[in-house]
Parts: sequence; structure tokens; C-alpha cells
Amino acid sequence: MTATPGLGSPQLASPDLLRSVFRHHAAGVAVITARNGTGPVGFTATSLSSVSAEPPLLSFGIGTGASSWPVISEAEHIGVHILGEHQRELAATFARSGADRFGAPTGWRSGPEGVPVLDDVLAWLVCRVVARVPAGEHRIVLAEVVVGDPSGAGRPLLYHQGRFNGLRD
Repeated sequence: MTATPGLGSPQLASPDLLRSVFRHHAAGVAVITARNGTGPVGFTATSLSSVSAEPPLLSFGIGTGASSWPVISEAEHIGVHILGEHQRELAATFARSGADRFGAPTGWRSGPEGVPVLDDVLAWLVCRVVARVPAGEHRIVLAEVVVGDPSGAGRPLLYHQGRFNGLRD
């Protein structure tokens, strides 16, 4: 491999290279929720993407080793919640392994299709899962929007350099 002047020291592809590069990529923070007969599950996601407006589709990634995966792998509907900068602790709770994610102080209710809907978020959607695409040790979930509410107030929460941050002007 030949170095290109002004571009530093190129590295061969590796998990560490990918993680290092994406630490520079600021991402919006969402919480994905679902429910089965044993109760609600959820996790913090920074991989949320809009896929299509017609029909309204979105995607997110989830590791097959994640505690929420067994429920997400079979759920017909999922909830998508866009977090505000006032929700750093909520994002951390849903990112922490072994946390009681739906216990106090998390506020939530059963929403459309029985999906857990979190309180005080900037926006939420309930979506019907249309595909789960294998991608390494993850799955990319494609989901079609069924219903939602974009009327929350505040500024978005971002994830950058391994930390939750507010948006600066």
C-alpha cells in the first residue's frame, strides 16, 4: 500500500479501523423498542436511516448477540424513538447491558400494535418489519412506517467520539 501525501498513514481494513473512522461520524440517537409475551425490550441505536419516502421505509442495525435480538428477530412491529439532548441518561440506560430499561425513571406506555412508546421523545414511529437482512454479526432491519408523532420539542441528541452530545450551532 502506498501512502498518499497529506492523507496520513493508511491502514488495511479491520474492525478497529472501522470503529476509529466512525468515531468521527456524528449520528442521531434513537431507541428501538418491541414487545413479546414476556415484556418489552429496547436498545439504543445510532444506525437509524431513512430508506424510502414511498413507501415510508427505514432501517437500523442490531447485533445478533444483543439481548433485544431474540424479540426483534420475531417482532411484527417495532417502535422507533428519536431522542432529544435532554435524554442522555435514557440513551445510556438503553445502551447498558443488563439495565432495567423500562423501570423507573423510564416513562413509557403501550402504543399502537402493543409497541412500547417512550415518553418525552422528539418523535416516535411504530413500524411493521418487512425484512431482516444478514450483515456480518448484525442484521439490518427494514421496517415500514405505520403511525407516528413528530411533535416533540427540543434539540436532537447526537453520538460522537463515544459520547452522547447536544447539537451546537
